[in-house]
Amino acid sequence: MSSLSSSSSSSSSGVRSWRTAFLTLRDETLASPPPSAILNLLQHLLFSNSQSLIAAAPDLPPHEIASDIIFLLELVPTCSDAGEDTSLTFMNMCHLIHDVCQRVSLEINSPSWALMLDTFGTAVESFLGKAGSKRAFSENAARFKAAMECVETVRFFVSVYHRKCSLPENVQLVKFLLRILSCSHAELYSLSHSSGNQRYTPEIGKRIPRHNSLWEVQTIACTMIAAVFSRDGSSFPGDIWQSTMEVLRKVMDALASKSVLVEDTIMSRFYISLLHCLHVVLTNPKGPLSDHVAGFVAALRIFFIYGLNNRTALAVPGTVHRQGPSSVNHGLSSTEPTKNDSGPYRPPHLRKKNGSGVRRHKAQDSRSSSDHESSVVDFTSSDSDYSDTDGSAKDSASLQMSKARLAAIACIQDLCQADPKSFTAQWTMILPTNDVLQLRKYEATLMTCLLFDPYVKARIASAATLAAMLDGPSSIFLQVAEYKESPKRGSFTALSSSLGQILMQLHTGILYLIRHETHGGLLVSLFKILMLLISSTPYARMPEELLPTLIMSLRARVEEGFPFKSDQTSLLVVALSCLTAALSTSPSSPKVKEMFLDEISAGFSGAPGKPSVLFTLFQYAEKSTSPAISFEALQAFRAVSHNYPNIMVECWEQVSTIVYGFLRATPEVPARQWKGHSGNTVGSLGEKTLTAAVKALDECLRAISGYKGTEDILDDRLLDTPFTSDCMRQKKISSAPSYGLENTKETTGDEPKASESGSEYWCEAIEKHIPLILWHTSPMVRAATVTCFAGITSSVFFSLTKEKQDFILSSLINAAVNDEVPSVRSAGCRAIGVITCFPQISQSAETLQKFILAVESNTHDPLVLVRITASWALANICDSLRHCISDFSSDRHSLVALLIDCALRLTKDGDKIKSNAVRALGNLSRFLQNRSPSGIHDKSVICVGLSTPTNSVEVLSSSSGKKYGLRFASNLNQPLPLGDSDWPERMVQAFLSCVTTGNVKVQWNVCHALSNLFLNETLRLQDMDCLCKGGGFIVQSVILYLEAMFMIATIWAFWSQNHLSRGWLWLLTFGIPREMCFSRAPSVFSILLLLLRDSSNFKIRIQAAAALSVPASVLDYGRSFSDVVQGLEHIFENFGLDQISTPSSFKYRVALEKQLTSTMLHVLSLASSSDHQPLKDFLVKKAAFLEEWFKALCSSLGETSTQPEADRKKEMISLAVQSLNEVYESRNHHSIAQKFRNLTNNIS
Repeated sequence: MSSLSSSSSSSSSGVRSWRTAFLTLRDETLASPPPSAILNLLQHLLFSNSQSLIAAAPDLPPHEIASDIIFLLELVPTCSDAGEDTSLTFMNMCHLIHDVCQRVSLEINSPSWALMLDTFGTAVESFLGKAGSKRAFSENAARFKAAMECVETVRFFVSVYHRKCSLPENVQLVKFLLRILSCSHAELYSLSHSSGNQRYTPEIGKRIPRHNSLWEVQTIACTMIAAVFSRDGSSFPGDIWQSTMEVLRKVMDALASKSVLVEDTIMSRFYISLLHCLHVVLTNPKGPLSDHVAGFVAALRIFFIYGLNNRTALAVPGTVHRQGPSSVNHGLSSTEPTKNDSGPYRPPHLRKKNGSGVRRHKAQDSRSSSDHESSVVDFTSSDSDYSDTDGSAKDSASLQMSKARLAAIACIQDLCQADPKSFTAQWTMILPTNDVLQLRKYEATLMTCLLFDPYVKARIASAATLAAMLDGPSSIFLQVAEYKESPKRGSFTALSSSLGQILMQLHTGILYLIRHETHGGLLVSLFKILMLLISSTPYARMPEELLPTLIMSLRARVEEGFPFKSDQTSLLVVALSCLTAALSTSPSSPKVKEMFLDEISAGFSGAPGKPSVLFTLFQYAEKSTSPAISFEALQAFRAVSHNYPNIMVECWEQVSTIVYGFLRATPEVPARQWKGHSGNTVGSLGEKTLTAAVKALDECLRAISGYKGTEDILDDRLLDTPFTSDCMRQKKISSAPSYGLENTKETTGDEPKASESGSEYWCEAIEKHIPLILWHTSPMVRAATVTCFAGITSSVFFSLTKEKQDFILSSLINAAVNDEVPSVRSAGCRAIGVITCFPQISQSAETLQKFILAVESNTHDPLVLVRITASWALANICDSLRHCISDFSSDRHSLVALLIDCALRLTKDGDKIKSNAVRALGNLSRFLQNRSPSGIHDKSVICVGLSTPTNSVEVLSSSSGKKYGLRFASNLNQPLPLGDSDWPERMVQAFLSCVTTGNVKVQWNVCHALSNLFLNETLRLQDMDCLCKGGGFIVQSVILYLEAMFMIATIWAFWSQNHLSRGWLWLLTFGIPREMCFSRAPSVFSILLLLLRDSSNFKIRIQAAAALSVPASVLDYGRSFSDVVQGLEHIFENFGLDQISTPSSFKYRVALEKQLTSTMLHVLSLASSSDHQPLKDFLVKKAAFLEEWFKALCSSLGETSTQPEADRKKEMISLAVQSLNEVYESRNHHSIAQKFRNLTNNIS
């Protein structure tokens, strides 16, 4: 009882002491005493009795303590002007508040929170700024301890007391922590450069540095910053994020400048907290990183081998022990010691001195341990606390250092994902350019981590980072890579060469690991890296042996298999997927083709010691294996068929046998009803495998048949002029096998052979394979089967018997019309679109009629996929219609009207459908006849009819006929009505509508369609304006709309200072005058001029220029001829001011300039035929520019490769110059005419 009363009395005494001290302090400071007096009061009333006050805190109400502490936080900063060293006062205050907060749970409001953070920040700046190497060690230690207590106090409120901070309070907290981190970093940096504390050097064995409390301060600060950013980082303002990045950058730069990391538990904890903080901040970037990427990468790369430099646990390639599923257990090289040494590391020059080095390290560690013995942070003891034979400390330290490596790799991945463009410049810093399998401790890369790190999580993180680097924009960046032998040391290496060396080393390292790795998760990551690496590598500019080596390495790994049954199937599937990617690389490799030919000549099983890739694919594609493995093997073989079609004849027997095995294994199905069963479009794994088998058969048949895409029956040569013929690009058909450039010259000679062999194998497929799957219950299988017919060529098709031809045609029509599943109908429409382009098919009116009805019915389908394919087939049918129009009897003319109505309806659909609809209308507009009955000359009467194409055109001889340029087909007597006779007007209105509502592909097709419209010899192009009178408002609205859009884009480009691809600013000054479009009635030529002038897509501009060159005479241009000439001249005069917005436009710039040249020469050659006086005045005004332009054009004739082409160019130039000469003579400008006559003489 006496002890209880004594305790109560002591407690009451302590409470009275606390209240007396703070009440006295409040009373004494009411009169605003000088700072020195306040310092004395604080020392006398509080700090001299701090222990008793701290002991009394638990007996006081928390709100009273909080009020007194806030008062203390307000009072102490007022002493900063005392003229004395106030750091001791701040230290005492921090100690008092820290110890009180450990004993009492306090709650403070938002203003008090801000006050505490500000006061603590000022305190830390005060006593850290005064610490230094010249002070006594104990004095520095006290100041560092006070800094730790400030940070710990704040941590109590956030972590221990679970204070809920608002966003503004968290912003204040981050600012405080950044303040602490900056001060402690500056202090440590100053101490590390002082003459008396050079302990931070590698010669000492990289032991822990002094002043561990400051490292702990930074550790806690980084940990708290990471926690705050994890909670509310997405809501922080950008300036807070930027400030955090700048502070972290300074800390990281300091680490990079040392080039050596301290291998110790405390420093490992600091590194982990710092790197985790950086990782969290980088996860949600709020500003540009381009200025920080290089610095961060330089600092992070030194962590790649942190903790591995002096440890015998380093993994070394080449000595693999398969001891379990955990990972590759790399052994030691022959040059490294093999005994297990769990004691402290000793440099070689100290190992023979009876362990003196060990004792020295222990002594150093014992001295440094006093620096942090008062720390309240729960850190693991340093290595020196354990005996030489105790391995637990080593294991703990090794684990901590491996976590630091893992965190650094994660930060590398964050930088790559946050700013991939800037990060690509650092590839040479973190990826190897040579000797990837050699461990270089001072040139560590990500591949070093992946190959040598004994910590499997670090290796998996390295793999994930490499995958992130190879994914996304870098795949485009790597297309410039080109492998060259390593230059002499110190010489300049181009970026393309560096990237080529990097890709080569990545292949070497990844293939080595795939061959030897046994950890399932890491193997999956390695295969993912390899997949991305294959897709990013331009093998055509790499060593020719690289791709065959890659394929053979993957084949060997597939044959070897994987040891663990749980992962074997999945890993084998991934490996086969990589093999498929390697076989699919474009362009195809001659070395790989040679490898396949050698395999075939040696038999598919391969020669001894040279296993066959094809045999492996056939083996795994068999039905007896897993469906997933069979699927991938079939996909790989399909890639072989696509890229190396010339070997498929030798492979046909194996392919036919494998596919037939799959088909026979499928249960027999009765003839299914076409209606009433929709089927399942997803399909099981078995259905997918069967579908893959059918697609492999399809690809093999295409390769054997010589399929090269849809056959062009139009022979459209709009772009084939002397100036544009060398810019013609060969169209690449993705569904056609890649025969390579070497086969293009032999196409004609090989066509009969391909037809003969293709017919033989197609007959076998029709008799043996297709009947088993054409009626299959799976929609996937049926769609793949019908798609096979889309790969047949016309030569093969017509070499088949009539019975087989009818079987193919009836199968297509049934699939397109009667199948309930949209994907099957879509496949039927695609095959119809291909076969309808065969010339012999297009001559059969009956077959075309069936095709038209089948395709038209699918244009009403609610599924977009079906309508896209149906509209594509519709455009092809309209193209082929001209070959059989004479066979159409009058009762079938309604089909043509059906095509017109269908195409017009589809122009109001989506862009992909709209582009095909416009193409269909363009094809129709070229061949439909537009005529006036004979005897009518005063008033135009337009009727619509059909006729066979003819080159015999009769122009009316009457004066009115000459005036309006009316044309008639000489072999027609009466029009064949199609119902509505306003088809030209409706088509033109549809074209103009599509220009404003369609995408770039639609606009391109509009230009092409207008070219076809201009080629219609029965349409009076000179009266095109009159033709659009009913739609004149539409045309004018279109022009206004286009001008408004281009003006908006111009203003936006000006204000954003983003010079867009067209350099539209010059339009405001030099653009085509608006009167050009409205001085006369609106015209389709105005639309073409606007697209040519303002479109940002160069392909659209090329096609618009080509369309403007189609009309053959001035009368064909109508009243727009003057506008066309002036518009082309303005475009040429300002062509050099164009700004290209996208890199893809560069390859079309030359083609555009040449097409413009061809069009300009064409219209200038017609200028002398025009009687439009303002046009002639314009040509006189621009005579100087035209003269210089012709001189430059003539000087470029020497670059022409062939003499016939040069002669054709000279002829075009001469015609244009002579026409201008006539214009200038007619306007009595004889001096100008003489200059152009001289040009004519120079050309000849």
